[in-house]
Amino acid sequence: MPDIAMPNSSQTQPIFSDNLSTSRTDPCAELTTQELAQALAARLAIAPNDWHRLKANRKARASEQAAMALVYLLKDQPEEALARLQQATGWLDRSISAPPCPTHGR
Repeated sequence: MPDIAMPNSSQTQPIFSDNLSTSRTDPCAELTTQELAQALAARLAIAPNDWHRLKANRKARASEQAAMALVYLLKDQPEEALARLQQATGWLDRSISAPPCPTHGR
């Protein structure tokens, strides 16, 4: 398992826990990589009921976009994946922000 240096730390830690290895009892073992990515994207997608509360939440928006990028990458659509990764990066580096709600101000 590769180690990475943690910011502001002199120690290295594994990226993933050894507990994440696939086993026959793991329900995820039956799913394809693409199905797992789609499930993650569905889990991280902002629901319509949560939109106003989370539309400016940078972590939520970046997570949503990064998960969708993985789905597109696994579907062999690198242009779409790159667009989603750029959106995720924009949320994280604060170069983009949520536009105003189109239904407000009418």
